[in-house]
Amino acid sequence: MPELPEVEALAGFLRQHAVGAVVGRVDIAALSVLKTFDPPITALQGRDVTGAARFGKHLALDCDGLWLVTHLSRAGWMRWLDNPSATPPKPGKGPLALRVHFFTPEGLTPAFDLTEAGTRKRLAVWVVNDPQEVPGIARLGPDAMAVTEAEFAQILGGTSARIKNSIVEQSLIAGIGNAYSDEILHTAKLSPFATSSRLTRDQISTLYAVMRSTLADAIERSEGQDAARLKGEKRSGMRVHARTGLPCPVCGDVVREVSFAERSFQYCATCQTGGKPLADRRMSKLLK
Repeated sequence: MPELPEVEALAGFLRQHAVGAVVGRVDIAALSVLKTFDPPITALQGRDVTGAARFGKHLALDCDGLWLVTHLSRAGWMRWLDNPSATPPKPGKGPLALRVHFFTPEGLTPAFDLTEAGTRKRLAVWVVNDPQEVPGIARLGPDAMAVTEAEFAQILGGTSARIKNSIVEQSLIAGIGNAYSDEILHTAKLSPFATSSRLTRDQISTLYAVMRSTLADAIERSEGQDAARLKGEKRSGMRVHARTGLPCPVCGDVVREVSFAERSFQYCATCQTGGKPLADRRMSKLLK
């Protein structure tokens, strides 16, 4: 799933390539992607693109006061096309969900695609007058790159959830997902199962600093990358996430995994849990 650094990079890409253009035709290839009907998506046509923004993990394009907002979910992505086909796509064919055409002052006619791999279609698009009309944005807590340390401590102190769950809960802290939470907790040397409200002041201070530095580093590495290369850039910076069975780059211990129904997370027992492997519910069920 694209998280704060990748969505911020995509917003920056749109600021550079789409701002100043005029929205042309909007092609919908998957009707299920559109979550609003008033204003209609055709209302975007002919509007100047005046900005692009990120709200948590939502990507938003400001079309002269009318906003096109998307959440890319787990398997969605944005792809920029310098020379898109003039033929409208056929609905239901392939991963394409939506295509937005542009006319630039230089006479160019680029477009961007929103695509989603796999069969579980969760990519969502809204057309709204105010991004706060999008339910997921309205529920967001403070952004991970804007929250103060005092606010961060207060948020964690107010929940008894495991720290892994706390820092990915968007209503508490916006922008962090499964991948970067693995990286943050590994660098901070915290167990994913640690109780948020029981962290010491020093642990919270360390976690806050690591969160900011991890995300800032990822943003810096993503800046200037075109949309097609962002996924590879994200993977290249990971130390434990999606590296099950490989050696931890800090201590050399094997990176372990805990799996749930639809997702998994990775950690290093030596660095994070005093050498004790965490219970894997998938393995526990197999052993019963």
